[in-house]
Amino acid sequence: MGIARNKSVVVRAAVGAAVVLTLGLSGCTPNGTAPSSPSSSSSSSAETGLPAMAPTTSAPTSAPKENTAATDYSRLLVQPGDISTATQQFVLRSTVPNRRGGKGVSALFVNQDDTHAVGVTINVLPDPAAAKAALDASVQAIGNTLTGGPPAPSPVGTDGTVVSGLSADGTKDMTVLLFTEGPAVARIEFGSAPGDPADPDTVTDVGVKQAIALRAGLQN
Repeated sequence: MGIARNKSVVVRAAVGAAVVLTLGLSGCTPNGTAPSSPSSSSSSSAETGLPAMAPTTSAPTSAPKENTAATDYSRLLVQPGDISTATQQFVLRSTVPNRRGGKGVSALFVNQDDTHAVGVTINVLPDPAAAKAALDASVQAIGNTLTGGPPAPSPVGTDGTVVSGLSADGTKDMTVLLFTEGPAVARIEFGSAPGDPADPDTVTDVGVKQAIALRAGLQN
């Protein structure tokens, strides 16, 4: 009975994590909407299909915690400087801790022109088996948010998987990278205007940096 009960708990945790992972970029801002912004930013966002850019003078926003008594997992996140390149400077737009009462954190990063967005979702589960189950479930459900090529292996983390294509509504180029690190599963979603997909080397580079941050954060 004890073994069966523990297995049931792991399965429920994996399923719940898979649901959170499939929310993608839209779930990284409070209530699934972007903060208000100047009209110029709104125009850019309308063209790219990305969330409207917040004023640069304001601090990053954070949605109300869904589980305020839970551990703060923001230490597991990659930093804006890890995503930025010589031509694109990313900033943290928003964070959502412990989505749907789970253990983890989500964050949305955008570049200075509001033409590229990177959404990171991390879920911490009971053990590596649950993390792998959540990753598998998320890959199976990837068609709900992305249409394009089949999943391909990635060198990032454990069980790294990458899928590229268009968002379900056809308004964005999307690349989704999933991998596990111990009991945690991570999803990194790169969004941009159609015809301007994320560079595969950049996807791998950001993924490796996130895997390192995740590994270090889990040890603390």
